[in-house]
Formats: sequence, structure tokens, C-alpha cells
Amino acid sequence: MKKRNITCTALITAGLGLVLLLSSWGIWGHQHINKSAVFALPDELRVFFYNHLDFITEESNIPDLRKYTLNDKTENPRHYIDIEDFKTPIDDIARTSKEAYARYDSKMLQSSGILPWYIQEVTDKLTKSMQGKRKTEVLFLAADLGHYLADAHMPLHTSSNHNGQLTNQTGIHSFWEAQLPETYGPGYGFNINQAKYIDDITKETWRIIQHSHELADTLLAKDRELRKTFPADKIFKKDENGKIVRNKFNQAVYSKEYAELYHQALGGMIENQMKEAITATANFWFTAWVNAGKPDLKALDDEGLTKRNRPYLKKDLKAWQKGKLTLLKTEPEY
Repeated sequence: MKKRNITCTALITAGLGLVLLLSSWGIWGHQHINKSAVFALPDELRVFFYNHLDFITEESNIPDLRKYTLNDKTENPRHYIDIEDFKTPIDDIARTSKEAYARYDSKMLQSSGILPWYIQEVTDKLTKSMQGKRKTEVLFLAADLGHYLADAHMPLHTSSNHNGQLTNQTGIHSFWEAQLPETYGPGYGFNINQAKYIDDITKETWRIIQHSHELADTLLAKDRELRKTFPADKIFKKDENGKIVRNKFNQAVYSKEYAELYHQALGGMIENQMKEAITATANFWFTAWVNAGKPDLKALDDEGLTKRNRPYLKKDLKAWQKGKLTLLKTEPEY
């Protein structure tokens, strides 16, 4: 690693291996989304985030660790919203956290999820932390916010059929968000336009949720269509004894042949959703900063750190502008 003092802890990296089923985008996806978003920020904000690039990148998976490793029961519903459970058109679902907590009981929210409302809450907290120039809080909340925004771009995080269990497609969740990105992601482009200000956080959050939900049926339908003509005994990878191969998290591994055909059938959906997640993350960070009064966050770091990182930032930014990320080796899941 380059000689730059970018905040990170070995404990975070070590803990990632404990993330289990339905870890939302997987380690690979979350880390690439958060890291890419940093480069889409305007320079005055990008400099600060770049000084802590390792933390922003590694911490992108911590919400999943709270859910699975710490078994935090309050964490789980923050990662999804089962739109079908509300039995009403999506436009009629409560828009804000205040409305949601007043209209729905805690049991329903715990079961059906609070993702869009929690995104709003974390954004508000990030704004206040930036305004107060509370460095540790800013980094922690920004990284967390990136995780939840990424989850909002995973179509099955908006559906009660979250793992294809209702349509005999169990296993498709991790296949779509982890195995396929890890396999084909190195060929994706991660450069996007510079971050833009969001006029209405609530409206934008629900636009994201609705778009993702519209993709859920397509995601599942493409798999069902492909299974009609693809040999059933070749959908999953098999070992020498004919048993389905599973990864270290006990998730079934789909065959290379099936993965390639399904990825093609999706027509770029995964890459597009990843880029949309990167865009949203950068936009929400930027909006929180603007609403906080555009504080000089880089002043919270030692000037020597910022000066030393400048040439590395310049080099990494050029790579990102070409669609590539440097110095990012994620823990493989497949």
C-alpha cells in the first residue's frame, strides 16, 4: 500500500469474513461503490474523504457485520423494504420517517423494513455531524450511508421475494449481488458525473426505491426464462462427487456457463445499478455537506497528511476517470 495515512483498522478487515447470507451487494460491491463515490465529489470535499479512503471503503460492510456478527436485531430492517407487504400502491406508502412511525406499528416495520426512512435519518445525522465538524461521526455516518444507498439499488432489497424463495428461485439474491459482480465487475466502469445537489432528499430516496422495485420482476423473470432451456443439472457448479459447490458462507455457487448467460440476459443491469448507487452515494454526501454550510472538513486533518496524499489523489483520480479503481483487493466470497 502506498505510504499514506488513510484511516483503517485490521479488525474491520478481519471481521468481513463473518458476513453471511444476503449481505447486500457483497463485500466486493459495497467496497467498490463507496470508494468510487469519493472521486465523484468536488475537490474541496474529495480531499477530506480521500484522506480516509481506506476507512470509507472497508467500513462500507460494517452495517452487515452489525447484522450478522453482532446479531443486532435493530440493524436488519434498515437494509430493505418489502413493498408488497404494505398492500398499497408504492406512492401511498409513508414518505418520511415521521409519517412511517406514526402510521405503522413497530412489529410491521421490524418485519417489512425501514430502508428508505433510515436513509433519510442517516442523511440528516450526517448533515448535523458535518455542521458540527465532528470528524469521527462524519466518516462513520458517510460510510454507513453509502451502504444503505447501495442496498436501495439492489432490486430484491425492495421485495418480499428477496431471495426468490416465493418463486422457486432460492439463491438468486447472492448470485445477483455477489457472485456476478465479483466475477464480471472488474470489467465494469466506475466513473460517473460529478456529484450534484439533491433538492428533495425524501423524493429522491423514493425515486430510487421505486426504480429498484421495478427491476425486481425483470431480474427474476430473466432467471426463469433461462432455466426453461438451460439443463437443470448444470445450473450450479458441482464437485467431483456431483454435489453442489458452496462458498465459505454456504451459498450455492452457480456454474460459469449459467452465470455468463444470465449476466448477458440482464443487459447490463448490475453494472448500471452499481453506477447508480455510486452516483447516489456521492450526491447524498455532497448534499449533506452543502446543507451543513460547506464546512472545511479537510481542516480537521493534519495539513501534512493532505499534502502528502495530493499526488496519490491526482493519480488515483485519473485512473477513476478512466473507469478504474486502484489498490482495492477485496475479500473473495466466490
